[in-house]
Parts: sequence; structure tokens; C-alpha cells
Amino acid sequence: MPMPWTYRHASKEWRAFLDDVKERMSLESDNMAYTAVDAVFQVFRCRLNAQEGLEFASVLPSVLRAIFVHNWDVTKPCVAFDDRETLISEVKAVRVNHNLTPDNAIEAMAWAVRRCTNRQDFERVLAKLPVEARDFWHIDVADPAELEQRVI
Repeated sequence: MPMPWTYRHASKEWRAFLDDVKERMSLESDNMAYTAVDAVFQVFRCRLNAQEGLEFASVLPSVLRAIFVHNWDVTKPCVAFDDRETLISEVKAVRVNHNLTPDNAIEAMAWAVRRCTNRQDFERVLAKLPVEARDFWHIDVADPAELEQRVI
């Protein structure tokens, strides 16, 4: 079997994703963007069981997959989804002394994640998750073409 594309091109995928996040969140540095990405993933994954989380992670590019599962304690009970304002507050509370994540962090992440994943695979996995998890990654755009996979 040949090496999976996402492993061979991990740096290219990560750079494109990180640039999208920085632009959508109006962040200045890679470190700021990474903190936002990690925080959004932490807030999302604590609401999934291990099976749901691993299925979700399986459709992410390799670097995002690694960030998603890094330090995840799957023995902790799942937390219920809450309103968007509460979720954003939780995102901003991750590493609070180093977190400059804006209010649009979840929407910006949803936009960037959709641009770096295969749409059919991403939607297939989301369809298996609770409706609140699907809503977490929902994004409205005027032109669906802007969500097309950027690095293929």
C-alpha cells in the first residue's frame, strides 16, 4: 500500500489550514492560531465519546488528527453541548494566559476544517454524530465553492 497522501504532504496541508485559520480569525501568529485550533478541538472532543472522536479525527489531515487526539483523556465522562456563547467562553478559557482567540473561533475553524477535508468523508462522519456535534461544524457561506478542499 502506498503512503497515505496526508502523511506525504502533512506540512503543505498544515500550512494551508493554519493560514486559513489566521486569516479568518484575524490572528497575527502561528502560535495564536495553534492555540485557537487546539482550544476549539478540546471543547468539541470533550463532548464526544472515544469512538465518535476517533471517527471524526479519521477524516482530518494528519497534523489536525494529531492535535485533535493529543492529551485527550477518554476516561472522562462526556460533557453536554451548550449554546454557542458558552462554547466560545470555554474555547477562550483554554490556556487563558496565552489565548487571544476571537469570538468567531468556532465558525472560523469550521470554515477552515471544511476547506482541508474531503467534503463527502467529513459529512459522512458528521452524519453519525449527535445533531449538536453537526451544528458545531455548521457554516453558512454565500458561495459553497469557497469551502472546496484547498489542498488535494
